[in-house]
Amino acid sequence: MAMTAGAGLEGVVAAESEICFIDGQAGILAYQGYDIHTLAGNATFEEVVYLLWTGRLPARSELDELKRELVLQRPLPPPVIEFLKTVPGAPPMDVLRTAVSLLGLYDPEVKANSPEANGRRAISLLAKTSTLVTTFDRLRKGVHLAEGGPKLGFAANFLCCLTGKRPDDVMERALDVALILHADHEFNASTFAARVTAATLSDIYSAATSAIGALKGPLHGGANEDVIRMLLEAGNAERAVRMVRDRLAMKKKIPGFGHRVYRTEDPRATHLRVMSEELGRRTGHLDLYHSSKQVEETVKAEKKLNPNVDFYSASTYYSLGIPVDLFTPVFAISRMSGWTAHILEQYRNNRLIRPRADYRGAAVGRPWTAIDQR
Repeated sequence: MAMTAGAGLEGVVAAESEICFIDGQAGILAYQGYDIHTLAGNATFEEVVYLLWTGRLPARSELDELKRELVLQRPLPPPVIEFLKTVPGAPPMDVLRTAVSLLGLYDPEVKANSPEANGRRAISLLAKTSTLVTTFDRLRKGVHLAEGGPKLGFAANFLCCLTGKRPDDVMERALDVALILHADHEFNASTFAARVTAATLSDIYSAATSAIGALKGPLHGGANEDVIRMLLEAGNAERAVRMVRDRLAMKKKIPGFGHRVYRTEDPRATHLRVMSEELGRRTGHLDLYHSSKQVEETVKAEKKLNPNVDFYSASTYYSLGIPVDLFTPVFAISRMSGWTAHILEQYRNNRLIRPRADYRGAAVGRPWTAIDQR
């Protein structure tokens, strides 16, 4: 049987899904039928989470219940906190990967695999992933653990627990929108890794850990860290443009540009560009926005490439006071909503994911050569 495959499975449809739609030519991204621009302009992150998991927007009572459960599920098991204390110098994504796996050891329903049990685990994973990131950061800095508030939303709780200060409405909304924009993106590498693991009927913690391991790779989740380091190293727009031109002359990739799917502007970048400017103005980091804008114009002119979700999220996160090495873990917090949506969907309509390889090795039937004749 003849088999064909694009490099990196490009263009290959691996399964049906109702969760996320992308039209790369038209620059369209939609969750459960709702355009990303509609969601970014109107929804809260919690509404988007409910939408991804159930396929519909919540009624007020359902939204209130989800918010209540997310607050209740924030605390970590004490042994997990003890683990976080032992690794203050470790890379945050390594810590997050290990800690999410560790959570599975303290799940009182670990042997239950019903849709209801996995739905409860999805809520717990989303809530605790946020707590893992904020707790680790404060422990490694040697400062007291900060608590959010039962009436605060998900984004505000995260910023409060990270910085020890309640964010203002603009900063809360900025993170809320950023979480919405990062929540899901169809069969990207980390989501596909999660579905492959779930398809074996392994537990939800194993599937989420697989996803984090994939997101950790520099070709997937770490580009916004590279963007902000480039901008900070440059120091101003003029030097940033010069640095980018030097890299282009050496045929090096510029972080935050281009996308495997989009052939026009990444619709998520549209919102993050605005947020980068607004937050930069409010927090004294407008220079980062100006540098970003000049870099964008340079790369567009010389390489015809558009910024992706990572480019302006770098200056946005920096203006929110998020440490640079937590940029990718924050991505993971948001994407946990999408990962768990896909894991639950995989469980509902499961078939083991087992692709074939297009063999290009030596001709089959090679004769054996005795060891003393080799």
